[in-house]
Amino acid sequence: MKKWVYFFGAGKSEGDGEWRDLLGGKGAGLAEMTRIGLPVPAGFTISTETCDYFYKNGKKYPGELKKQVVDNVKKLEKSPARNSAIRKARCSSASARALPAPCPV
Repeated sequence: MKKWVYFFGAGKSEGDGEWRDLLGGKGAGLAEMTRIGLPVPAGFTISTETCDYFYKNGKKYPGELKKQVVDNVKKLEKSPARNSAIRKARCSSASARALPAPCPV
């Protein structure tokens, strides 16, 4: 199964500052700040490959995306700062602006 969603939080990140092509500038920056120990609220990044897939496949998202997002929201729910992190993860990324529906709160 292809990975579309990358988590960061609690000092660990799936990616780093070198992953700009995959995570976008903001996602790579958040991953790097988390990796070096800066206080970054937990969250996740939907990869730039998801956007590419969307436009190359008739504006349809990858089948695995929803499950990966749900799984990462569950990780956020276990995070100490979960309420703030969930709001930011849902609405702050450039990928969220590409979604057809408004961000749920």
